Amino acid sequence: MSIVTKKGDRGTTRLIYGETVSKANEQVEAYGGVDELNAFLGQARAVCEHQPTKDILEQIQRDSFIIGTELATPVERVHQLKQHVDEKMTQFLDFHVAEIESLPGILDDWSLPGATVAGAALDVARVVARRTERQIARWVNIEADLNPEILRYMNRLSDLLWLLGRRYEILHGATSALRNQQM
Repeated sequence: MSIVTKKGDRGTTRLIYGETVSKANEQVEAYGGVDELNAFLGQARAVCEHQPTKDILEQIQRDSFIIGTELATPVERVHQLKQHVDEKMTQFLDFHVAEIESLPGILDDWSLPGATVAGAALDVARVVARRTERQIARWVNIEADLNPEILRYMNRLSDLLWLLGRRYEILHGATSALRNQQM
């Protein structure tokens, strides 16, 4: 057995349950974006030295498999999946957004990406999340029956990634706003 199947050599790929589509298909772009985002989340997690942030990123990565699976499945067969993107997943993000936003001064200023390696990695993950959200929105324009919780989740995700980056940079002295605050 080999990972090289040569079945995609003509620009096609298979969705879950075997339907063949073009690799340029909006559905493939949507779940491909989630796959790319997962890799960038992993990079951010790998360079991050703040365990609470690492834990949040790991959960988001696990959730991204559920999102990607749902997006890679023909809509008429999504009901057959064991897991779906649901409100609890979005609530996880909302909880952490509220938690970080409650820190005094966290929203006082914008930042220039690159103050720390991990902060920069979180910013890259944030912009990839936004692009992925746009890719999913294009798929929703074609396939209106797509689970609406997916777009809600993606919209919250980029906000959380921005906040995680700001908190990380403050914790590591890259900005003065909250340097002495316990986070």
